[in-house]
Amino acid sequence: MLAPFAIRSYRFQWPADLATSWAFEMETLILGWFILVETGSVLLLTLFASLQFGGTLIAPAFGLAGDRIGHRNVIVLMRLLYALLAVVLTVVILSDGLTPVLALVVAGIAGMVRPSDMNVRNVIIGETMPADRLMSAVGLSRITTDSARVAGAIAGAGMVAAVGMGQAYIVVVLLYLLGALLTLGVAKRSVEAASAARAQPFAPLQGLRDAARAVWEAPPQLAAMVLAVLVNLAVFPFTIGLLPYVAREVYGATQADLGYMAAAVGIGAIAASLIVSRMGTSVRAARMMVIFCFVWHAMVIAFGHTTSLEAGLILLVLTGLAQGLCTLPMSVLLLRGAPPALRGRIMGMRTLAIYGLPVGLLVAGPLIERIGFAGTATLYGGLGAACTLAVLLYWWSDLWPKHAPSNGG
Repeated sequence: MLAPFAIRSYRFQWPADLATSWAFEMETLILGWFILVETGSVLLLTLFASLQFGGTLIAPAFGLAGDRIGHRNVIVLMRLLYALLAVVLTVVILSDGLTPVLALVVAGIAGMVRPSDMNVRNVIIGETMPADRLMSAVGLSRITTDSARVAGAIAGAGMVAAVGMGQAYIVVVLLYLLGALLTLGVAKRSVEAASAARAQPFAPLQGLRDAARAVWEAPPQLAAMVLAVLVNLAVFPFTIGLLPYVAREVYGATQADLGYMAAAVGIGAIAASLIVSRMGTSVRAARMMVIFCFVWHAMVIAFGHTTSLEAGLILLVLTGLAQGLCTLPMSVLLLRGAPPALRGRIMGMRTLAIYGLPVGLLVAGPLIERIGFAGTATLYGGLGAACTLAVLLYWWSDLWPKHAPSNGG
């Protein structure tokens, strides 16, 4: 399971991703709670969560840039931008000038870049990791994000309560800077690969068309893309964006309890990452992806009908477990099937699926006000499960048989 750490580049990338993920989670929790307390509006809360994913539409451009100048160079610049924005917010907070509008503006700027971070990480892993260690490497990499839901969430909520919002944001800045510095230790592309990329004519639209054609002509990858859109639209909103609403309005909980709720999702997802990393090449990627997509939708429906914090925490752990066991095989399936020269662009297209999340959040706000949280969760989970079944039936021969290439056959 720990074999990926034998690769020097991975030993730098893993802690760099960890520091960045913790900063992401702390920042999201701190600002989300601030907006909800200052405005009392679930609509503005969902708008804040949605703005963080505004860059999904331009995500393929980050993949194209990475294919051109190197994915390590791209992600270093991205992380320096996160640090700069956090410095601006820290100064404003310490001078008592933060307003909900300013928080939304900064979230919108960061949201043009942040959605591409995870997929650029995966592309770098695909470039630096031998094929027999890829599943374990992706699983272990995911722990950097999932652990942030545990430690980062609790730290963010606890530090605000203990030392104030300004001091907590100083820690966010330091984590972003640490992530950027460690990323400099990640391996660059080989001289041959860099020279080949520069020798290619710069034709962005043609490059994106080539990536789209490659996905369209590969049924397992196309099915994975469709499911990626679906889970971002139908189930991710309930653990990304709506947790502050559930904590405050459904459970009557405190900001510390919100940290525990976010941590519960992370605990389940960490367990999923360890399971996938331990299984390694024995994972039947397509089957696991589909099965746990169904389970994930069922968990969201159940979560929507809980009225106690204790029951909600248990269901959030199970939701995180199902989430990880669905999305990790999905990422590996896409990485395995992507031609090396197009890997950045294809994973950038995968980021486009995140656009379903802000759409799902923006629709959920009015629905919650009209039919309640339980009704909204049931509607989302039921429709999502029905669409998952349609995907499975349509691409049955590419996703389910044991001998299918997508299952390692």
